[in-house]
Amino acid sequence: MRRSHFPAILTWAVLIFFYVPIILLVINSFNLNRQGTVWTGFTLKWYEQLFSAKGRAIWSALSNTLIVALLSTVGATILGTCGAFALHKFKSKFQNFHYCLIYTPLVVPDILIGISLLIFFMAVKIQLGLSTIVIAHITFCVSYVAMAVLSRLQDFDMTILEAARDLGANRWTTTWKVLVPIILPGIFAGALLAFTLSIDDFVITFFVNGPGTTTLPIQIQGMIKRGALPLINALSTLLLAITFLAILGYQILLKRSQRQSG
Repeated sequence: MRRSHFPAILTWAVLIFFYVPIILLVINSFNLNRQGTVWTGFTLKWYEQLFSAKGRAIWSALSNTLIVALLSTVGATILGTCGAFALHKFKSKFQNFHYCLIYTPLVVPDILIGISLLIFFMAVKIQLGLSTIVIAHITFCVSYVAMAVLSRLQDFDMTILEAARDLGANRWTTTWKVLVPIILPGIFAGALLAFTLSIDDFVITFFVNGPGTTTLPIQIQGMIKRGALPLINALSTLLLAITFLAILGYQILLKRSQRQSG
């Protein structure tokens, strides 16, 4: 039987579709041509402008983005983990309603969430700013954390907690010595997902941000309108480099820990 080459062709087509634009972005960050349509020479001018006075707005937006992402990740991780444990442990007639509340932010369009949160903040007369962005991000990130933790709790046997209490452990010890270590991978996965979604969010943040609280996605959108593509290319290249270095560092640490344990 002749082996089909279609899966390999499809795989390479998908890889090219995903990675060629990224490669072009990195190349254009060193391109002297401002529009990036043709190669006119190598330059580091865009990186120099990024770290000069022209890039202050970008770094301010990046700091706002990181602050919002960290705060929303902490809040969503705590609330999502508690919600997932409550959904898994307690059974009642209203459990389907509770699941509906958790699933709703996952399926509702971001634009509807953004508009509804804006109306709510205006109704209760809350000044738009970083605080409203953090609340909005916690609102939609909680569902992702809860789903990640719930998937980990599916294989969790609640009798383990009862056995720990029978052996003399109090509720605090049972929670931190038995429950949390078992579901920690789910908590960590949910926190990483919440952090990524918070940094990447544009639509919801667009509705609930206030003056002077621009995040990086909104800043980039404004720069695209003004035609500042070279600075965006330089910033994106730096973020890619940081991401790859973080992954590489993690892999090195993982291999070292495996060698030490082996």
